[in-house]
Amino acid sequence: MQILIPHLFPDKRLLEAATQNLRLPALETLLGRGSLHACSAEGTEAALCQALGIARQQDWPLAPITLEADGQQAGGAYWLRADPVHLRVMRDRIVLADSNALNLSQHEADELSTAIAQHFGETLNPIPLHPQRWYLQLAHPPRLTTTALSVAIGRNIDPIQPQGEAAQQYRTLLNELQMLLFTHPVNQAREVRGELPINSVWLWGGGAKPEPIQAALSLYANDPEACALGKYGGAQLHPTPDKLEKSLIKKECVIQLDALTPTGLCGDAYGWREALRSMEQNWFVPLLAALRTVDSTGLQLSDPVNGKSIFLKRTDTWKIWRRPRNLLSFTN
Repeated sequence: MQILIPHLFPDKRLLEAATQNLRLPALETLLGRGSLHACSAEGTEAALCQALGIARQQDWPLAPITLEADGQQAGGAYWLRADPVHLRVMRDRIVLADSNALNLSQHEADELSTAIAQHFGETLNPIPLHPQRWYLQLAHPPRLTTTALSVAIGRNIDPIQPQGEAAQQYRTLLNELQMLLFTHPVNQAREVRGELPINSVWLWGGGAKPEPIQAALSLYANDPEACALGKYGGAQLHPTPDKLEKSLIKKECVIQLDALTPTGLCGDAYGWREALRSMEQNWFVPLLAALRTVDSTGLQLSDPVNGKSIFLKRTDTWKIWRRPRNLLSFTN
């Protein structure tokens, strides 16, 4: 059983603000009893690909999989996600804003993508199958590796922009794109309404359609990317329950808990604290009580954004000499 909890181990600054006088006895007992392991910090999508047996190409191939979930066949082409984003210029860095706050309509997405295609032609021709999910079709795989949007949000984009031999070509295109979007009527209207303008696209998740697989596990998730991956990987899909159910303990499954994500992305210490307090009662208390019943494969609590994972076994139930650990003790 693996539980993916993005932003469970955020940076020290958020933790110091959020955890003062915060009591989490069940979580802290689990953290103390288990063993810490490094895990991939490439995002939930990468963790799910690994769990489902979807192989990495140059990137984890999210684009062709979500493309088919959005209703278009991938064929044999190479696809990139080119999602609309807002880049916030700050004094010493450029930060990627949370795309869920953009509230972009399909009509706006169509107008913006049409303007981009008219300007760039086939060089940059996004297909907006969903207001927040745009796609680029490429005849040949570019020499490019990217960072998942879910990992990039809220961070300085300079070190996480596309890398590889083709990176400079795409950075040049994106710089020109930003100038094109700056004066577009859709963005002017959005700013009048007090909404964030769409001033770039984020390239990520590139790949060709992988071979179909049938993963023998259940996936509990609500996120559209996770659901698309689960469906493609042959997992039994279920919505994430509000709290841990006893029937899940001995099941071979992956559960994605996104309660910490909205506040973790923007560094909202109070919101993160309250979300974690709720998770303590709904997930960690029953998890601690049921630890003695987990199967031989054990239990993992993984933060695929910050690259830390706690592994617990049934025998850890009786290791009462291991003292509880708070989240701050895991920061560098």
